[in-house]
Amino acid sequence: MSSISLLNPIGMRLDTALNRLTMYRLVLWVLGILVAYSLLLNVLGWLTFGIPEMLAHLALCLGLTYGSNRGLAALFRVQPHSESSLITGLLLYFLFWPSFKTLDMAGVALACVLASASKYALAWRGRHIFNPAAAGAFITGLTGLNIATWWAATPSMLLLLVPGILLVLYRTRKMLMGVVFVVVSTSIVAVELLRAAMSAGAALWQPLAQRPILFFVGFMLTEPLTLPPRRWQQLGLAAVVGVVFALPYNLGFVANSPELALLLGNLVAFFAGQRGGIRLHFQGSRPLTPTTTEFTFRPERSVKFTPGQYMELNLPHTGSDGKGRRRVFSVTSSPDDQDVSFGVGTAEPLSAAKRALQSLEPGDTVTATAVGGDFVMPREPSVPVLLIAAGIGITPFLAHLNAGAARERDVVLLYLAKNGAELAYADELEKSGARVIVRLSDGSAPPRSFHNALAGQVPDGGSRLEGSVQAVAGAGPGRSARLDGPALEELVPDISEREVYISGSPASVRSLRSAARRAGAKRVHTDSFAGY
Repeated sequence: MSSISLLNPIGMRLDTALNRLTMYRLVLWVLGILVAYSLLLNVLGWLTFGIPEMLAHLALCLGLTYGSNRGLAALFRVQPHSESSLITGLLLYFLFWPSFKTLDMAGVALACVLASASKYALAWRGRHIFNPAAAGAFITGLTGLNIATWWAATPSMLLLLVPGILLVLYRTRKMLMGVVFVVVSTSIVAVELLRAAMSAGAALWQPLAQRPILFFVGFMLTEPLTLPPRRWQQLGLAAVVGVVFALPYNLGFVANSPELALLLGNLVAFFAGQRGGIRLHFQGSRPLTPTTTEFTFRPERSVKFTPGQYMELNLPHTGSDGKGRRRVFSVTSSPDDQDVSFGVGTAEPLSAAKRALQSLEPGDTVTATAVGGDFVMPREPSVPVLLIAAGIGITPFLAHLNAGAARERDVVLLYLAKNGAELAYADELEKSGARVIVRLSDGSAPPRSFHNALAGQVPDGGSRLEGSVQAVAGAGPGRSARLDGPALEELVPDISEREVYISGSPASVRSLRSAARRAGAKRVHTDSFAGY
């Protein structure tokens, strides 16, 4: 059995487990476990703060960030994001030294309140610019009351810190960004240590075990709300912040610190992306299939995005189910459209956030807090593409097709669905000019409504669009519902000449990516609906 076949089931199980948690909930759980681990290390003598100091420090950080955030939210008449405030409190727990000294505790208290205040005072159009924990720690350091020590960077913490960080980076799809930062910052520090006559092994170990490189990249640098929208921008940011993080400097009033490096990176990211939250006024919805719905909004100001990108919507609701209130949805409309539309899976059971989305009335307002993603077409129009959509995965491709992708390049769309009732956007696909192949896992032909949009019958039980040779075909009697490499190559014989884009659930994407590779695809881009 190949290593790939062994890794695929492991990756699928990991995706399934992690996708039950939002990004915020996962970070909260990991930090909570690390807090418990730090208390255990103290009992075992590996840390020497004292249990009373650590518990008081924890209560101070959590209580003040949570309480101040709720107070400020009431003042600004917005619904507080409790998970975010608890994460900030736990981060500050690991940044500042636990102590009973009056000035130290006053400094920690100030950092907690400033961190909450930064979400409102250091914000633009409803979007905070800086990482709250870093902002609170940096400003507190300027006052002289206390200074962040980042004590989580100690060898004894690595046993759980490393797997926790890897889980977060894997869940947020920021593993490559993390690697770039770690390599850049570690290399610079290691060179300085080698110049100081330290051995090569120690020069590599010291920055990873005794400096906050890992904690910094896992929980702070990769925070989604303070990142630029494109991957190449994120990788460049990781390299720049890695340099600022590692190089020693002292400007008199301010010196090198992890929090300053992060704040400078946050500022760069702010100017690179969609600056500020976007208020969206709900226009209406329409059912696409029994399990999907399209929601349409009109933005108060123009929204800058590239077809294939997503928006994160903030959907406040009562009766939280623990899955958070922020959700990422692919945009289905063109950037030139006046309204912004999203195709959303609405099969039961629904999360509380999606129920809030479904309960919107025309005129209600929600906020888009971020725009991002790299699921975009190649720059060169001469590059042919194959788009593979599994169920709800059709949504990002609608933005491409609505923006005219098939009018400027050779586009084949392979649309996979469980049955005919789960097919959506027949009219849009007809007008797109793309060559469409529909494969239903139950082996049936598309429903008549889909045939009407894709006019003209062919003998194989499918249909063919006149003029653009666009085909529709079922899985066929006796054929496996699962699409493997040979079946995919049979459907798209020139797949090796095309850039391949795959969208759908994480499990579908993983399986289809493997099939595309076996069918000869050289470049495969993926976009999975894992939520936030």
